[in-house]
Amino acid sequence: MEKKVVIIGGGLGGMSVGIRLAADNYDVTILEKGGRLGGKLNKRGGMGYTFDIGPTILTMPWVLEQLFHHVNRNLSDYLHIKRIEPQWKTFFEDGTVIDLTCDIPELIKQLESVSRDDANEVFSYLNYCSKMYEYSLKSFYKKSLTGLTDLRSMHSVKELLFMDPLKTINQGTKRFFKNKKLQQLFNTLTMYIGSSPYHAPAFLSQLAHIQLGLGIYYVEGGMFQIADAMSRVLHELEADVHLNAQVKRILTSGTKATGVELENGIVIDADLVISNLEVIPTYKTLLKDSLNSKQLKQEEEKFPPTVSGFALLLGIKKQYHNLTHHNFFFSDNPDKEFDQIFNKGVPADDPTIYVGISSKTDQSQAPQGKENFFVLTHVPPLSEGECWENKKEKYRKLIFDKLERMGLKELNNNIEFEYTLTPNDFKNLYGSNGGSMYGVVSDRKKNGGFKFPSESTLLENLYFVGGSTHPGGGVSYVTLSGQLTADLILSKDIKSNLKKEIS
Repeated sequence: MEKKVVIIGGGLGGMSVGIRLAADNYDVTILEKGGRLGGKLNKRGGMGYTFDIGPTILTMPWVLEQLFHHVNRNLSDYLHIKRIEPQWKTFFEDGTVIDLTCDIPELIKQLESVSRDDANEVFSYLNYCSKMYEYSLKSFYKKSLTGLTDLRSMHSVKELLFMDPLKTINQGTKRFFKNKKLQQLFNTLTMYIGSSPYHAPAFLSQLAHIQLGLGIYYVEGGMFQIADAMSRVLHELEADVHLNAQVKRILTSGTKATGVELENGIVIDADLVISNLEVIPTYKTLLKDSLNSKQLKQEEEKFPPTVSGFALLLGIKKQYHNLTHHNFFFSDNPDKEFDQIFNKGVPADDPTIYVGISSKTDQSQAPQGKENFFVLTHVPPLSEGECWENKKEKYRKLIFDKLERMGLKELNNNIEFEYTLTPNDFKNLYGSNGGSMYGVVSDRKKNGGFKFPSESTLLENLYFVGGSTHPGGGVSYVTLSGQLTADLILSKDIKSNLKKEIS
């Protein structure tokens, strides 16, 4: 008999695990509270402008290729993926501009303009980062890890020591680069995981190899096309997808999850429940009467949320020829910036600002001769009861003052479309913990860079996918979380069936 699986949430993690399990003959039902699938891979638009308001950069496309290949499909039949070069254009307050590129001779030239001595270290740095990635392929990207014990079982002592378990990303970066600007440039790669380079473990330095060694990509028509492609595959596999289906609670019997109840009173029984909602919100909103509060508090302390975001979607009635697809306007004091956001829990008074302009690559995203600006700053996750309504105008002004000061002349006067997203919006849209954009923070001291295990430690038959579980946030990591959770479920069921046959 087919096992019945109910998946709460149709984000990339939920769709990924649904695709895998449906292909392996599980009876899959996906319940999505909104009117579309895709989760944080979302879009907005108006006046001819289209904006990706979730992830804007695709890395490690092999994760998507692997998912589609597993269900006998070619990714290229569903998506057209384009490599982006230069990858980033980065701006500093003193007028320094560095193009980040995977063209190594050109990269060295760019770095030499800042520090000739440091430019000579780029090969050693990239070798260090590529080794971190190579070792992760043996463990981090291969299996749903629960902690250090799993890691030890998959690596030699030599490999574990090379992964610098006692160091942070920032400490790893400083081994190779003495120049403050170059340290800041490479530390900023932690934006992909919404964590601080002063807290995240050094093995995540592999993000530099992921970017410079493997490249960054864009999907023609907008990143949301990834969600559309995965949705098509789900329907081809005849998974049962319900939109506008709000789950009220997870049903339990003793220590086991047995199904869900919807807000409209409908009950759906299941052999397995998989939540694409973040772990802490799942426990707090869907299982609030079933769990030990002390256990929950311990989990919250170990796995705090990543940063949230303050985003501006701007339709600009001119073109800024000094910008590229991805642009970063750096804080003049990154030590203070990260201290304010991660230690003091307040928005930085001089934040690093990301400006994504997908119309630079894909003209369909904006009217002719105009550009679509996705402007994002990272801000702390929401505290209990916090509201951004009274501070968003002040922060908007701070952002515009900085961008105009750093070269975007008359930006404010050239806006013809504008939409604002605050941490409250991210929380309301996706139910994320504190409006977190990337799930669980990577912190060497608090969790060693590990996320929540895919299998619940508090309730049997309950599993998790998404940014708060292994391996973390971002398109590729979240999609991979679904595949690794499916592998875990399949492995457990195979072992269970073998035991039954033997007995």
